Amino acid sequence: MKFQPDTLDGVNNITHYDVDTLRINADVHSTSMLVPWVGQARAWDARRVEELTQAHFDALLEYDPEVVIFGSGPKLKFVSPALYRGLIERRIGVETMDSGAACRTYTVLANEGRRVVAAILLAPGG
Repeated sequence: MKFQPDTLDGVNNITHYDVDTLRINADVHSTSMLVPWVGQARAWDARRVEELTQAHFDALLEYDPEVVIFGSGPKLKFVSPALYRGLIERRIGVETMDSGAACRTYTVLANEGRRVVAAILLAPGG
């Protein structure tokens, strides 16, 4: 017996991920993306962990999340905590995982009603 729906109305769901594409609701994207629990997902201008700056993580502050799920690409790669210090200072949790795991974790948290943002790196063709 199911006690709650698989998805909440109005919540963004990541319904597909591979190294080249990300499907958010019905829209397919081939660039790195920021996916808030509600509202418009948008392109994120980074392709690789090595390209990330503090400004990439500061852009997440406008969503006022309680947690950020960072997908580092097809393999788990950590970034320096100094890059997301602004999030930590505001008591916003940051979890890093490979992008596939990040997409699954984001979707579960978003459908629990959490204020979560996924920052997913995609590197099409590479």
